[in-house]
Amino acid sequence: MSIFKACDIRGRYGADLDPTIALAVGRAVGSMLTGKTVVVGGDLRPSTEPLRGALTEGLVAAGCQVIDVGVLPTPAFYFAKDQLNADGGIMVTGSHNPPGDNGFKVSLGKAAITEADIQEIRGRVERADFVTADGSVTRADVGGAYEDFLKRRFPRRAGGARIVVDPGNGCYAQIAPRVLRDCGYDVVELNCEPDGRFPNRSPDPAVAENLKVLAEVVVREKADLGVAYDGDGDRVVFVDQHGRIIESDIAVVLYARPALKDRPGVVVYDIKCSSVVADQVREAGGTPVMEKSGHAFIRGTLLKQNAVLGGEISGHFFFGELGRDDGLYATLLMLDIVHAAGRSLAALSDSVPRYFITPDLRRPCSPEQATTALAALEATFRDDPACEVTTLDGVRVAFADGWALARPSVTEPLLTMRFEARSAARLEELQTLVRELVPSLREIMQ
Repeated sequence: MSIFKACDIRGRYGADLDPTIALAVGRAVGSMLTGKTVVVGGDLRPSTEPLRGALTEGLVAAGCQVIDVGVLPTPAFYFAKDQLNADGGIMVTGSHNPPGDNGFKVSLGKAAITEADIQEIRGRVERADFVTADGSVTRADVGGAYEDFLKRRFPRRAGGARIVVDPGNGCYAQIAPRVLRDCGYDVVELNCEPDGRFPNRSPDPAVAENLKVLAEVVVREKADLGVAYDGDGDRVVFVDQHGRIIESDIAVVLYARPALKDRPGVVVYDIKCSSVVADQVREAGGTPVMEKSGHAFIRGTLLKQNAVLGGEISGHFFFGELGRDDGLYATLLMLDIVHAAGRSLAALSDSVPRYFITPDLRRPCSPEQATTALAALEATFRDDPACEVTTLDGVRVAFADGWALARPSVTEPLLTMRFEARSAARLEELQTLVRELVPSLREIMQ
């Protein structure tokens, strides 16, 4: 039952996840939505078809009216759910995970899925607590409507920018180049053959190593920028004309500046983002709100706060007018921002201050070790008037000129740490300070 995560259900196909489990998940979700309309879609992975079939069988056995929307990107799946006025939905996808993984993104209504929802599904699966009723299956094709929606929202630009598009052989492999060309952009294709085995790169664009070829092609083709999507298309990462990766927290600032001019309000960002996000949002007249890392947490707060924008360091960008994230929408909006500014993406990125920040420092440890170390970190700094301690997601200690964050992994026996400061010297000082004052952390981080 380790497949039940905080925001979704996922695991290794054939080991953690198989059609029998998919059938049970379908019956469990169907029992929560019995008699209602449920949209089912899936990504390109070879394991998706058998999982989707079993899942649908379970939903029908629980009395749901299933609308099968076929193979499509996750943003198009959510578009389909809205367009078809469905009560719920399940997208079968491994998202950014390796090709051997798969899973389910579940929607039980208009609100984001919660941890309590996931645990209810888990409980029903474990107890075989299922409703039995007669459901049905129909099919719908919403791909064209999704593309038309994007083309209506964003104006066609004759002689638009030259852009290298790398869907990584995932769900946007044909859709993204087609929509971008229809919007007037000069598209150079990279890894645009649909193949759910992901033969050319990992489906996770948040890992810099996976973008090396994209960066090289952008420079070689003298393109204005490049974009890379994850396997199901809800994440996007940008590369400027020099082949430099635009960090996702910097991209949040680029989205926030014009958005807050039009509609001052809340911008939600995940706890791992640089402090530059909060600083720049305030400077632009907005209200920054920190949230736990995770798609459902960011989207949930976006909806509750009626926020303008949300962003996650992993490449998820959420837009108030959509109420969700969408990698291709994010691409078209960034191209609009670059055009309106009359400056390159590189110049816009360079206009955002950079603080000194570490990557995720991931170290193996047992859950017991992680609990002990986090408790020690909190206890060490909670009474220090010069610090602000937050336990929103792990333990984050904010200093006047930087912060330290320690979080347990929800998927692996790991502890992740991240540090930021306003200078390289101070960054080293903060790491040394935390290690010296919290011996249990020092043992893990050695």
